Amino acid sequence: MSLFPGFQSKHFQATGANIHYKISGSGDPVLLLHGYPQTHVCWHHIAPVLAQHYTVVCADLRGYGDSSKPTGLPDHSNYAKRSMAQDMVELMSALGFERFHLVGHDRGGRVSHRLAADHPTRVHTLTVLDISPTLKMFESTDMAFARAYYHWFLMLQAPPLPEQMLIGKVPLNILGRVGREEPDLSKFNEEAVSDYVRSYADMAAIHASCEDYRAAGTIDLEHDRADRSAGIRLTMPVLALWGANAVVGTMFDCLADWQEVATQVQGRALSCGHFIPEEAPQETLQELQAFFHANPLIAAA
Repeated sequence: MSLFPGFQSKHFQATGANIHYKISGSGDPVLLLHGYPQTHVCWHHIAPVLAQHYTVVCADLRGYGDSSKPTGLPDHSNYAKRSMAQDMVELMSALGFERFHLVGHDRGGRVSHRLAADHPTRVHTLTVLDISPTLKMFESTDMAFARAYYHWFLMLQAPPLPEQMLIGKVPLNILGRVGREEPDLSKFNEEAVSDYVRSYADMAAIHASCEDYRAAGTIDLEHDRADRSAGIRLTMPVLALWGANAVVGTMFDCLADWQEVATQVQGRALSCGHFIPEEAPQETLQELQAFFHANPLIAAA
């Protein structure tokens, strides 16, 4: 794809899924994880610039893009963030990266949170884009949030009804719409949008994304509550960025929410909506580059 000049497209067979990813650059490794309803392509502004100074890996999460899409298990455990994080740990190990910078937007941020909690020695820094922790958001649900993030509650319903309702609608039912009354695709590259449309034309992709949300409302909460009961907090540096005009920015105290689960948190609002990597790529790049520069992997070795 022309959006990722110099990147190689590859596949890796993890224990639970076949993971598609792109890789380029040299230097400290950076893993970028996308959200819904997107794929690794959402990093097309960010990844090529970072690859000038870092080894950048952009992966499609299990169930998304060109990664495999296993049928969900009855307890949704194969789409638990724990399972999706394990895919990425195995991928990075296979590439020779035992420690890395981790950046996740939306669903990718939730996978990143679980990866950092389950594998703290692997994550040198964690950056989360436009999310508060999943448990916090579910426990804070009110009418305003349920209206804004209605898809959370639709997609966690039992199959096959959500899948049947969503096929042919994704990604344009959500892309550019979150937190808005009217959609705004002015910040999105046409080639990227076309790739999202291609990816979600497959019913298997619709099912997989619903399983991601079903896991979020069930087994993921069990894991999060277990961490809270055990007093587990993230100890690596955490950067939280959120859209000033997005749901998280207007309905949650994002910085305080992350300080509840992590010991070293910094962050701020960016002048955009939910889809930070595409709506505010320059601001995002500046924040990431400064954060990585302040926390180099070489100094930590």
